[in-house]
Amino acid sequence: MNIALIAHDAKKELMIQFCTAYSGILGKHNLCATGTTGKQVAEATGLKIEKYLAGSQGGCQQISAKISCNEIDLLLFFRDPINRKVSEPDERDILRLCDVYNIPVATNIATADALIMALDRGDLDYRIP
Repeated sequence: MNIALIAHDAKKELMIQFCTAYSGILGKHNLCATGTTGKQVAEATGLKIEKYLAGSQGGCQQISAKISCNEIDLLLFFRDPINRKVSEPDERDILRLCDVYNIPVATNIATADALIMALDRGDLDYRIP
């Protein structure tokens, strides 16, 4: 599966911890991420991650384009709904695209845990032909 990773600044450490904990599962899949998130996760975990621009510089739009082209199967977007900075990526468009293209998305650690465990069990064969 093709899994995209995005994390607001305040959630980057949580994304690193999550990816470290689940590196055995994530390492079996194709990973891509916005620039800073991808760099930090790759350095901390050793996972191979295709990195795009930083979220505020167009990385979220690059991932959105991949969603629109049916090239993303799962999105992990750890967002900070309380302390969001203006420079951080806006989630409305990317979340709307996930709904349009039926992409499972986790915006918090609890949902991410559930999706990763389902992925590991093989329960995410959801695509409509």
